[in-house]
Amino acid sequence: MTGRLSVIGIGPGDPELLTLKAVRIIKESPVLCVPKGREEGSSLALSIVERAVSLEGKEIIEAHFPMKKTMGQGSRGKGQGLDNPDLNLDDKWHQISETILSRLRKGNDIAFLTLGDPTIYSTFFYLYDKLIELQPDLSIQIIPGVSSINASAARANISLGLGNERIAILPANYLDNLKATLEMFDTVVLMKVNKVLDEITKLLREMGLIGRAVCVSRAGMEDEIIYRDITKIKQEGLNYFSMVIVRK
Repeated sequence: MTGRLSVIGIGPGDPELLTLKAVRIIKESPVLCVPKGREEGSSLALSIVERAVSLEGKEIIEAHFPMKKTMGQGSRGKGQGLDNPDLNLDDKWHQISETILSRLRKGNDIAFLTLGDPTIYSTFFYLYDKLIELQPDLSIQIIPGVSSINASAARANISLGLGNERIAILPANYLDNLKATLEMFDTVVLMKVNKVLDEITKLLREMGLIGRAVCVSRAGMEDEIIYRDITKIKQEGLNYFSMVIVRK
């Protein structure tokens, strides 16, 4: 194994938020691996990077990551999609891992691009265990990036926490008891709110917190929208890359 695998956080959407280290490693890597949510779709991560770095002469591996909820150990890619019981995610991660390892074994460095920061709800960690299982001596370096959480708070001019205040960061569509979380923490960041916004809005209104919530959609992208009054948002039109920050 002579190639180097670098997992690079490219930020939420603004190419100017790429770190200097991210840009250098992308330039140095002859192979880029980029995730995409639909097999027939294009990679958002790649469209961001190509605005900052020339991709001429690079091999591009487009890895399809099914956007499926998983059960059991599925949060790390083991199990089957709840929305499609016939979809074995482990087979998908195995296939992508073998593709990556085949390039590394030939001595090619690979930059795996992921939106935001690689350590926060990143697609890469669906692959991490499988890569190590197949190649135990594999060395992986992770390059942090600006997360959509930080970018959204910055764009909305919100402090996420001061002093001894408590912060909770949660995927809204997995929550069982949002009320308890809102009662316990000073700031609550709710990611992936596009399918549950109406439910969130109703609860915040009941708790008297509706005026403490801000929704940021597509932070750092050209079509970014900041909603100061979330009661005016139509859930069906809300983009997948949207989050609500409740600051008490």
